[in-house]
Amino acid sequence: MKFDIELVGKIGSMALIDKENNDMNYNIIARLSRELRPGYVWVTSGAVEIGKLDYLKRTGKLLDGSDEENKTDYAAQGQSVLMQTYRQYMDSKYSLRQILVEHQHFNDEMKRKHLMELILRCPEQNAIPIINYNDAVSYEENRKLEINEIKAKAGKAIECVDNDETASQIACLVKCKTLLILSNQEGIFLNPDDPTSIVKNVGGKDVYELLDNIDALQTHCKGASRPGAHGAWAKLEYIKEPVKNGTSVIIASSKYSIKDIFNGTVPATRIGL
Repeated sequence: MKFDIELVGKIGSMALIDKENNDMNYNIIARLSRELRPGYVWVTSGAVEIGKLDYLKRTGKLLDGSDEENKTDYAAQGQSVLMQTYRQYMDSKYSLRQILVEHQHFNDEMKRKHLMELILRCPEQNAIPIINYNDAVSYEENRKLEINEIKAKAGKAIECVDNDETASQIACLVKCKTLLILSNQEGIFLNPDDPTSIVKNVGGKDVYELLDNIDALQTHCKGASRPGAHGAWAKLEYIKEPVKNGTSVIIASSKYSIKDIFNGTVPATRIGL
């Protein structure tokens, strides 16, 4: 099977935060940045949380607006910090290209094609695209209205409610060999309270059996790491579309290197035929 992109990777917001020191986790970003190379597409969360920490660090206080206003303002501040940090640690011979997306880029065929072509040009131009949902300009009330209009016309819509969905849609768009989802968890667990219950492999004799096995695994998933996150159940739901295209999925912890995850020397959940 031919794939256009080697890897689409995604890292979650909380995996980028050093809770103990109330700061960005520079060690994780530095290590990941050094591993990125052309042929990789990186989807990064973290703009809102990092913007919040940066604002607090500079002013000694948090914003006192509405949740929607604060999310917008923190995201606008955090994007520059996030990209600056990736650029600082990435190999200097590679170009970094920031791509901010919204739901309409996946629901409109012309915008999908434009986005796909932009990403596919990157490897031959020695560039690494880093993608995030554009929270700074996405107003929740308006987004819901737009989504409902798309559903009324097309019967369905890609919402990009979080970057797990965004990464899965990018994986479908560019047909990648591997989709890597990093978080602060080592994988999917049959019992979240039992670290020995990690599910190491999910497979099947064909894609239909594989999807059935993913459905079965979802029954063990509940809860999320933070308000606004959608948890393991949603991760498994979003990856179904790339899996149908032959993409292999790995769900692992951001504390491990991409190399070690690929080599299978660290715990992870691997899903695919």
